[in-house]
Order: sequence, then C-alpha cells, then structure tokens
Amino acid sequence: MGMTMSQKILAKHANLNIVKPGQLISANVDLVLGNDITSPLAINEFNKVKGNKVFDNSKIALVLDHFTPNKDIKSAEQCKLVRQFAHKHNIVNFFDVGNMGIEHVLIPEKGLVKPGEIIIGADSHTCTYGAMGAFSTGVGSTDMAAAMITGKCWFKVPSSIKVILTSKPAKYISGKDIALYLIGKLSANGASYKSIEFFGDGITYLSIDDRFTIANMAIECGAKNAIFPIDQVTIDYLKQHSTNNSNFDELYADEDALYDDVITIDLSKLTPIIAMPNSPDNVTDLISIQNKKIILDQVVIGSCTNGRISDLRIAADILKDKHIAKNIRCIIIPGTQKVYLDALKEGLIEIFIKGGAVVSTPTCGPCLGGHMGILAENEVCLSTTNRNFVGRMGHKNSKIYLSSPAVAMASAINGYISLPD
Repeated sequence: MGMTMSQKILAKHANLNIVKPGQLISANVDLVLGNDITSPLAINEFNKVKGNKVFDNSKIALVLDHFTPNKDIKSAEQCKLVRQFAHKHNIVNFFDVGNMGIEHVLIPEKGLVKPGEIIIGADSHTCTYGAMGAFSTGVGSTDMAAAMITGKCWFKVPSSIKVILTSKPAKYISGKDIALYLIGKLSANGASYKSIEFFGDGITYLSIDDRFTIANMAIECGAKNAIFPIDQVTIDYLKQHSTNNSNFDELYADEDALYDDVITIDLSKLTPIIAMPNSPDNVTDLISIQNKKIILDQVVIGSCTNGRISDLRIAADILKDKHIAKNIRCIIIPGTQKVYLDALKEGLIEIFIKGGAVVSTPTCGPCLGGHMGILAENEVCLSTTNRNFVGRMGHKNSKIYLSSPAVAMASAINGYISLPD
C-alpha cells in the first residue's frame, strides 16, 4: 500500500522505507522553532539536562514576537533569557526588535522552509509551512529542548484526510474563507492528530499566501499538520525567498495511499465565511447574518494567519477614498518588517492612516490578548486572527468574530459585520 505525502517525508527523515499510521518513529528535523513565550520554557529544560551545545546553530530559529516590543517586566525578562541563549549558542536565525516579524510569516519569508523538510515549533500554528510542501507541526517546549540538543523528535505517524479543491473562487473569496469552511465541516476535533492533504485543480487558483492561511488554521480542527503539493506557485516562492532553492525533496502522495476520509470543496460555490463566538468551527456564511447588523467596537487585520502583503493590499483597496466608521478602532498589523516596508512603498500605510486606522509594529499582540488591542467587557471585535475562544483577546465577556481581510475592512468602514462591495 502506498504512502501519503506526509508519510513519505516522515519515512525519509526516519531513514525508513515505509511508515504506517500509528507507528512511533524518531526522525531528524530540519528546523526547530520557538518564540518569546515557549522558548524560555525550552531553554530552562535545556539547562536542566546540562545541554552544552545545540545540534546545529543554523537549524534553530528563535523569534521574539508575542509580547515584543516588551509590554511589561515579565515579558522583558522572558525575552532577555532568549537573547542570552541566542548569543551564547550563536543562533544564526535569531530575530528581535528591528529584525522581527510574526514567526509564521517571517520564517518562510527568510527562506528557512523548503518542500520535503520536517519543521517543528513550540507553537501550535507551526503547521503553516505545509503550504510549501513541508511536514510542519507544533510541539511542546520539552520536545523543543530535546530537539535543540539532538536534532531529532519523536512522532506518531498520522493517518490522513484528503481534501479536494475544485474550480475557481469568486472575488474576495480567500484562503481564510476556505479554511473556515473546512473547519466548520470537520469540527474543532474532526481531524484530531491527522494530516490534511490537499489535491485538485482548485489549488492552482490559490496564491502561496492563501495556502499559508489554510495550512495555518489546520490546528483549529485538531490536525497534526496540513500539506499542499509542490507546484509552480511553490517553486516561484522558493526562487524569491530561498538562497538554496534548487535543493529540495519533491515528494508526492502515492495514487494508492489510504485516507480516512475524502472531502470535496467546490470553491466557486463558496461565499464569505464568518466564525461566530466562541470557536473557529462555529461558522456561518456572512450572507445569512449581514441583516442582523452585528455592531463592532474593534477590527484587527494582521496575525500569522492574515498579516501578509496580499492581505494588506486587499484591505487598502477596499478602504481607499473611504473612512473607518465612527467609534471603530481598526488596527492593522503587518506580519514582518519587510511586509511593513513593502506596504509603505506601495502607499498602503498612507491609505490606512488617512482612512482612520492605526498601524502597529509586527507583533502577535492582540491575537492572544497580549497587547496592542485588548478588549474590554462586552466589546465586540472582528479579527483576521485564527482563534476566537472565550477571553482570547481580553475580557471573558467580550466577543470575537473571525473573517477574511476583505470582510474585516468592509466591516470597519460600515461599523458592523458586512460584505465587501
């Protein structure tokens, strides 16, 4: 029996000819990732076992992004610990203020991801890099510590769900709408510890940014990872961002690979999707609720899900020559310094500021209720982030809705959740 794409990558990194779902393996990893919340825990474990050195200082990435620039003394101490570790071990890929970004936007932008690789990160949204044909998944900080020492990690080989995307999506239907639709179909636990593998002609209509968004949100239905096949879109992105783009493993699923389930989504039939409070799987099509006029206090456009330049272009295109509604706080967060600079060069920042929005330094900030956009009691926010759990962005009695950047900006202009024109 054949193997899925994820199984092939795991088998190769474990030096095995074949692996099967449920099998426990030890595999070499190509990149170990941590941020300013999870890295300190891993560093403490590293020190507990008296780790003398890291396995490869070029295959570890430490990104200060969650509470950076530091919001308080505790976060400053966390970042100080990571800085000291990075300097002590000469970590090549250490990213701090001035050279920072939201980790899952920054890592591929810096050319640190290639197809066929295994990437682990002490952050649940590490699954983002499956957009580039890599096996990437979140792990605990203890696993991160062990991997920094050994260059290896234990895995239980996941079974897989096959998702077939067909047809061309309509205008303003983005990767976020597809992700939310799929999560709603599967439920919050419907893909628990499974690999989601994408197929179909609909993939050709998706930009690499759409794919990043879809892969990013795979964890919201419990998936171990999500993975897209390698095509010209992948290769073009590699050419732009990787210094060694010709050296990668081009692996594909076998035709006789087994899948636990097969789901087909006709992208031409999708309409804008909203996740209602208080779970990403509590989805509805926007058309069915727009007449309810759900009044907003805040709109956030950014995060590792939708903070890329394409997201900002869509938002700016909708806002141009208009203004954010009265009493709406619209917060724009570019995913990296490069995204910020590109947006500045293209005039997007000017559109946002003239339109009544505020533009932040790259940070996870409001997504996890950290800073730069905390919600008060009974406030309502529409966000392009990936989670809307109770208290996720502030007060436990606040409400969070999730949407695409197009819907978020149209709603910021109107003052209530609405369709873009």
